[in-house]
Parts: sequence; structure tokens; C-alpha cells
Amino acid sequence: MVFVSGGTFRMGSDAHYREEAPAHKVKVDGFFIDRTPVTNRQFKAFVKATGHVTLAERVPDPKDYPGALPHMLFAGSLVFQKTAGPADLRNPAEWWDFVEGANWKHPLGPKSGLFKKESHPVVHIAYDDALAYARWAGKELPSEAEWEYAAWGGVEDAEFAWGDEFAPGGRQMANTWQGDFPHQNRLDDGFERTSPVGAFPANGYDLRDMIGNVWEWTTDWWSNRHPDKEAKSCCIPQNPRGGSKAASFDERQPTILIPRKVVKGGSHLCAPNYCRRYRPAARHAQPVDTSMSHVGFRCIVRAASVSSLERER
Repeated sequence: MVFVSGGTFRMGSDAHYREEAPAHKVKVDGFFIDRTPVTNRQFKAFVKATGHVTLAERVPDPKDYPGALPHMLFAGSLVFQKTAGPADLRNPAEWWDFVEGANWKHPLGPKSGLFKKESHPVVHIAYDDALAYARWAGKELPSEAEWEYAAWGGVEDAEFAWGDEFAPGGRQMANTWQGDFPHQNRLDDGFERTSPVGAFPANGYDLRDMIGNVWEWTTDWWSNRHPDKEAKSCCIPQNPRGGSKAASFDERQPTILIPRKVVKGGSHLCAPNYCRRYRPAARHAQPVDTSMSHVGFRCIVRAASVSSLERER
């Protein structure tokens, strides 16, 4: 893990997607954070030690999905499928398939495996799976503010985590999509899907893959905008923890009350023409019951927790 000293920074952005606004100052305390996302090798050790069965490996309970057809309730996960040609970018169903048998051990479906992918980030991880791993490892999941602060790596007032140019001198700084999503990927960065952790340059805090590769879970409940606390208070919010669970439900699905968490960092599917979320300020809503082929996580240990343990010793 890497220690990130606490500090104040401007969280969010007023220049991109609506949900990133308003940009506002927050303060976070120091914490240790995993240098990379949790890998397949690390998650395999957790499963071996605990017998944990991920959500993607379990058959859904019909009570949680009223109106769902019985033949659609099977163990599986969402897998990205490149389209044959241009697609309607308003309809993600054109490139996402719920694949029976897809899970962290079989990322593309039952006939796939982890050969030569031990050092890739683990994917098809639902929120409770990430939380279970963190607790087993004696760690926690980061808040959105902690994650974003770490992702900047000390950079301020820049477009990207490494500066204002996306690919300085033509160098790819993260695993993203080059070309017209979801049918054309030029593979300028050398990777069709996930990449081994550490394949791209570290940020200023020596952290890898904070941007691109896979989205990462945070503990914050989703909200459609950041709360404008800076304008309503005399003080800069310290260690903010996001909105409420009730407000995180998707208003487009009023009969399915599945809460959503904030995921950060973008993924290998973020492209210039779609989902320009390869930035620290970017954020996205992820239902806690949904695992996907581009969602993983990393853990933290808060400095206050370490100090408490040292006092107990």
C-alpha cells in the first residue's frame, strides 16, 4: 500500500458531466491505499481462504426482481460485446450481454478462464464481494472523496490526472478505448480488454491504474449531483461520505429498489465519443447487485485506524 497524506482539494468538475458538479473544496485525512486494483491472483487467495461465493455465481432471488421471467434468473454477469458496426449510444443493451456462467473466474463466460490474467484486475465483482474482500484483508473501501484525492496524485487544476493533454507526445497514459465505441478499437494502448496492473505510468503518489482499466467501487451512495455544501457552510467539508441510500435508487425503475454506489476512474471502455470518464472527477452510478466485465476495486486503510491499533498494542 501507499500512504497518501491528508489535504484539501477541489472535488468534482463544472466542465464535463452534470453529475460531477458543482466543483467544491473538501478535506480528507491521511490513508493508505492499494497501489493497484485487486488482482485475480489476490482475489483467488481470498476465495481459497474463505470459500466466498460472489454474487455473479449465485442464482438471483425472484423476490428481488418482480416481473422478471423465470428463465432469465440465472447465475451470470454482464459482459461487454463489441458491435459489428456503429450503434445507438443511448442504448447500452446493444453492447452488454447478461452471460450465464460469467463471473470472476470466467470473465467472458463459462468457456473462458484466467490463463495469463493473474495480474489483471479482478472483475465481475459486486459491491458486497468487494466489501467482503476488504474486511478479510483488514482493510476498507474508499469514500469517493478519498478515491478522487488519491487519483489526482498531487496534480491540481488539470484536465487529466497527469496534465492537460490526454496522450502527451502520443504516449497512452491509461487503458482506455481508442476509436469509435463500441465497434472500432484501434488498440493504440495494446489492450482489447483489461490490462495487467501497472502496465501504464504511475501517478504522482506512485499509484497505478487509478484511471482506465476498470471502474472501482467506493462506499458513497450515488447522488445525481454533488451537494453544494461549500456555498451553504462557513467550513470546508472534512471526510465527506456522499448522499443517502434512499436517494440512490434509479428513478427510471421505480418498482426495483436497488441502491447504487459511486464507482470511479473509468475503464478500458471509455472512449472520446462515449463515456469520457477517464478523469479523477468523473463518477458513475453502479447498482450494488450488478457485476460487470469492467468493474473492480481497491482498498484503503485509514491512518486513524492504524493509530488506534498501535495504541491498543
